[in-house]
Amino acid sequence: MIRSLLKKKSSNPIRKRCDNDDFTRLRKRYEIWYNILQDQRGTRVFKDGKELVMLASNEYLGLYDHPKVIEAGKKALEKWGGGTMGARSANGGRHFHIELEERLAAFLGKEACHVSSAGYLSCMSSITGFARRGDAVFVDKNMHSSVWDGIRLSMADVERFGHNNPEHLRTLLEQLDPGISKILAIEGIYSMEGHICNLPDFTAIAQEFDCFTVMDDAHGLGVLGKQGRGTANHFGLTDQVDIITGSLSKSLGSTGGFIAGDAASIEYLRTHSKQVIFSAALSPCQTACAMAALNVMENEPEWLEKLWANTKRYKAFLDELELDTWESETPAIPIIIGDREKAYHFWKNLREKGVFAIFATAPGVPPGKDLVRTAISARHSEADFEIIENAIRYAVSRM
Repeated sequence: MIRSLLKKKSSNPIRKRCDNDDFTRLRKRYEIWYNILQDQRGTRVFKDGKELVMLASNEYLGLYDHPKVIEAGKKALEKWGGGTMGARSANGGRHFHIELEERLAAFLGKEACHVSSAGYLSCMSSITGFARRGDAVFVDKNMHSSVWDGIRLSMADVERFGHNNPEHLRTLLEQLDPGISKILAIEGIYSMEGHICNLPDFTAIAQEFDCFTVMDDAHGLGVLGKQGRGTANHFGLTDQVDIITGSLSKSLGSTGGFIAGDAASIEYLRTHSKQVIFSAALSPCQTACAMAALNVMENEPEWLEKLWANTKRYKAFLDELELDTWESETPAIPIIIGDREKAYHFWKNLREKGVFAIFATAPGVPPGKDLVRTAISARHSEADFEIIENAIRYAVSRM
């Protein structure tokens, strides 16, 4: 205590920047992010001794604690231990990685797949593994941060097009030298907006202009398509999407990432992507849990059916209250407030009444789109909905 009081303030500019950052100070004061939960049981989480309904999880099917997932994780931990002690390119590869990759590739309708220890790494590598200086990446302006980081690291030129706007993409492509190698980067479901990609129009344009198409389907897997096979399957356009990438931490109830495509592309990725070459291998337990969740998705269709029944119910309730949901079409449903302070208090009022949601403001969302992000799970019960609906009515009454 005395030592901290006597500690001299640093003159180092980086330390001063860290000590005096207003955004960090405000974040800590208002407890917007980095909330620590003491326990979780199904759709309920516990913070500071208070039980809350989780209305912000991306784990749409609720399989993270499915008995088959838990059992698979335990067996893998007992057999293999906690990790593989290395990168896949060195000593970290194991046969269970190959097994999951083969299963995921078949499920997604692709020849090959590579799994990594984080969805962020996989999404970055979907660009850095293929793009190089002199190439052009055409990207939806609302793409996830991981893809933007991949674009920056690739040193490729970049052109943004309007969110989910194929005609704007066409206009930009028409102005480009046809000899330049082109990558189109889109999402299957946009996680903050809940919008489904206009994939038929995008793939038609990509084919016309000879673009290599990369789709982040982290929020589409388990949500759209037959048995939850994703956005490309939903539209019957799997063969028109060169690379499908995403996360194991959404519907697959684990942690990690994947990237799937034709065999030559995945082997090229393993040769050229630093995110793939130098990152630690996915752990045995994470791999086994994802595999078990994939088995559940294939063999227990009731989870996907319940997800969409819950989504339909929740969306009807929000429409009844005339709340702006940004025309969301999926279980990821934002409540647009449009004002930072009002959105913050809406979020706090939900918490007061027992609901855990996410507050989002610019630059995380476009200016004027300050929102509370909510997400529906197949696990939400009648008791959960009673709490959710009461909390939202209360938050609306306090606006």
